[in-house]
Amino acid sequence: MTPESLHRSAGPAPGRRVPKALTWLAGAALLVGGAALLSSRGGDGASSDAEAGGTAAASREAASGGRGHGGRAGAGGTHDEEPPPPRFDEAVCWRELERFDAAVTLENFRAWAAPLLASGDSLVADYLAGRLTELIGQDPGRASEVLSWARTAGPDEFDVLLRALRGSEAVHHAQVATRLLAQGMDATLDGGRRAGLLSALDTQKRFEPAALDTLTSFAKDPVSGEAGWAATRTIARVMKRDFEAKGNAAPYMDALLTIGTESPDEQIRYLALSTPMHATPVLNERTRAQYAKVLTQEGSPDGREAAAHNLSISGDNQQVLELFADAFAREQETCVRWALFRFAARASGREALPVMANMAMADPRFQPLYQVFEQRYASGLHDFVRLWNSLPDQDPFGCLVGHD
Repeated sequence: MTPESLHRSAGPAPGRRVPKALTWLAGAALLVGGAALLSSRGGDGASSDAEAGGTAAASREAASGGRGHGGRAGAGGTHDEEPPPPRFDEAVCWRELERFDAAVTLENFRAWAAPLLASGDSLVADYLAGRLTELIGQDPGRASEVLSWARTAGPDEFDVLLRALRGSEAVHHAQVATRLLAQGMDATLDGGRRAGLLSALDTQKRFEPAALDTLTSFAKDPVSGEAGWAATRTIARVMKRDFEAKGNAAPYMDALLTIGTESPDEQIRYLALSTPMHATPVLNERTRAQYAKVLTQEGSPDGREAAAHNLSISGDNQQVLELFADAFAREQETCVRWALFRFAARASGREALPVMANMAMADPRFQPLYQVFEQRYASGLHDFVRLWNSLPDQDPFGCLVGHD
């Protein structure tokens, strides 16, 4: 527990290397292979067309209309008819995945993936998402096509499509990111679908001001709901990546503070206020003043705890100690008091002991905790992380459960 705790191109060439996902799935398939073969459509020959030369099974499928169409016509097709997609067993096994991997293209992906996805196997869904990411590659046109499928895809397929987009290189093309954001803003889509679209933006390296403004305005909208929460998390994740690369967190901090103080949704506010602790940027004077206001005016105790954490790394130790002392005297929530107490030590180290002693006098429950901190500092332990990890009990009031 940390002291921050609060709470492939298209068709593959012959002999191509089998992807890691298939190797992973092969092990799992060996464990269930016997059951898979026994459950293959009651022996009606559904799996026989997986074998080379399965003419009889293929003929039966063609005569009955197959399982649907969607693959492209082969070079030897007649009468302008498209051949049906391969008929994969619902009981997925290694042989079926290997056959799929060898011949799937972007054009036939949806039709070929459907029977595999219908198995309900999460490992298969993971494989499909990874394989589709390879098919998309760096091509923004392919990414845009997959994004168009997402409007009407069923829940399981939608999850695969968005995971594939999120992991692709193409998602970083401006035209793809712009279209993804625009689709996430589409009010005709349901909240869960919009949330998935906005979450797929969280691998962006940075946000331009216009995109950041759009996400911020949406996240604080009273009716944004689940999608507003996803937009807030996406801002925070991109902030962390941009900050680590360039040290520029200010625009994102402004956005998150706007959401954290203006959204009527308590969960969204808390997310916006707490996520900066994962990037730990030094706060400027204006941002510090905004967090100080949150510490005294935010209705959610979780939000006040988050503000205490972020202020503890703000860079103005004396001002923070004074603010924490005043807030502790007026604070009624035990968990917020515990945050103010421990983060005072984080802000100023040994110099915080007089303030912490006053806190312990105001609330006797903190006297044993004060003695532990005093003993640790007296022993020469000054680094807060090491001190925190040496505490006999990091959660004396049960405040950190669920906030690791």
